[in-house]
Formats: sequence, structure tokens, C-alpha cells
Amino acid sequence: MNFIDAFISSFPLFSKALLLTLSITVSSLVLSLPIGLFFTALKLTRKKPLERIAELYIYIIRGTPLIVQIFVLYFGLTNIIRLNAFISASLALAVHNGAYISEIFRGAIGSISVGQFEAAKSLGMSKLKMYYRIIIPQAFKRSIPSLGNQFIITLKDSSLAAFISMNELFNVATTLGANSFDQMTYLLIVSVYYLVLVFAFTYLMKLVEKRFHYAEL
Repeated sequence: MNFIDAFISSFPLFSKALLLTLSITVSSLVLSLPIGLFFTALKLTRKKPLERIAELYIYIIRGTPLIVQIFVLYFGLTNIIRLNAFISASLALAVHNGAYISEIFRGAIGSISVGQFEAAKSLGMSKLKMYYRIIIPQAFKRSIPSLGNQFIITLKDSSLAAFISMNELFNVATTLGANSFDQMTYLLIVSVYYLVLVFAFTYLMKLVEKRFHYAEL
């Protein structure tokens, strides 16, 4: 079967897998943003015990493979709580990306000039109000390019859900390839789907960047 015929005949299966891949990606991103903000806040408290907790979380998550984290949630917690494949994959991706997003936010906040902090203090703002109204909005704008890259990485990392038998894009491609003894064709097909998704994510992030840029003018 040639590439075009295989692409057309497999479209119904890949379309369902595409929706599942997007569901995993979006749900994990929705969870990872507050996780990242929370651990950024712990590091900004300047209280050693809280800073150490954030540093330990970031060190463990960034120092261990994502596939191990998925397996721990899906297989390793069965004696405590049983999580289905979708929750395990989404939660593992969220916790994993939360560590990287935390560092992105920390770097963005650190790039803001000291004068901004001093100006807020001179106006009598509380620390919470200063961060909420002045620092975080600026830090978010500066972190958009890095966040966009991290979102794309999350999309591609969702393919690891195949290892806990989720019928997302990569799993469908390998299954069809094994059944037809034509792995290369279906790997090329799934590559097209991922390229389209990455293009869409990149385009959306550029629109967000432009919107914030024009808002500043």
C-alpha cells in the first residue's frame, strides 16, 4: 500500500487518536501551569524550608525520565490508589512539565529590573499585590516564547502514553505498522500528524505573543 492510500484508509483511526493526544496534552498543560506557579512561589518566599521543597521537587522531576514517572503513577501506586491510563499520563506530564515551567517563571521574574520592585514598594504595595499587579503580568509576557517551546515538548512527550496502552497517535501508528508489516509508512504518517500539530501550536503561540506585544504599545 502506498503512502497516500495508507494515509486515507487510516484517517478514521488517526483522527480518534489525534483527539486523545490533544486531550492528554491540553489537560496536562492546564494542570502544569498552576503547579509551576506554586513551586515558583515557594522559591520566592526566601524561606529555606520552602525553597528546599521546591528545589527537591525540581531536582527529582528533572533528574528522572518521564516514562518512569508515568509508570510510577500507573503501575507503582496500585496498592494505594488505582489511576486509569488517561489520568496517569496527564498527571505525569503535568508534574513533569510543572518543574520546567517553574524554572521558566523563575527566570522571567528574575529578569525584571530591581527598579520595578522598588517602585512598587515606594507606592506602599504589599508583596502579594506587587507580584499580582506588576511582576507576574510582565514575567508572563517574557516567558511566552519559552512556554510555547515547553508546550510543544509536552505535545510530543504525550506519545509516551503509548507505553501504558493508550491509543494515541504513536500507539496507533505502531499497531497499524505491525499489523501490515509496514512500519515505515505509518511512522511517516504519524510524523505528518505531529508536524501539523506542532505547526498549529507554534502559530497559536505567535498570535499570543503578538497580542501581548500590541497590548504594550
